[in-house]
Amino acid sequence: MISSPNRLFRTVATAEAITWAGLLGGMFLKYATDTTELGVRIFGPIHGAVFIAYCVTTVVVAVDQRWSPGRLVGGLASSVPPFLTLWFERYAGRQGLLADSWRLRSTDTPATGLERPVGWLVRNPARGLVAALVAVVALFGLALVAGPPVG
Repeated sequence: MISSPNRLFRTVATAEAITWAGLLGGMFLKYATDTTELGVRIFGPIHGAVFIAYCVTTVVVAVDQRWSPGRLVGGLASSVPPFLTLWFERYAGRQGLLADSWRLRSTDTPATGLERPVGWLVRNPARGLVAALVAVVALFGLALVAGPPVG
């Protein structure tokens, strides 16, 4: 799954859209039919974790693939409306923003402050995956402390 920026980004963008669908279904059952809130209880946290994973993945891929700041913001913003991550993933693929290899895994020397940790992540995929999972869990924990969205 993490073998290339293209494959990783496509997988996480798809997972984000799938969990959106589950959460929307749960919200429909809770608010429109007033039958159960089980779907929200199940898919809310799952979607929250995958949303954070998508944001972390987007930053890592953007740094490695040298996206412009505007494209990075667009990629991050696409996680908010339901299913837009799928559109952004296709857009990024058409624009050549998702390579089949990690730039910073090769001989490219990290040039910026953000490229150093991202370079370490892609050159050490097993430890990088653990570090990314720790980051997602930590951010998810902070979100839980902050509380559920109001509304």
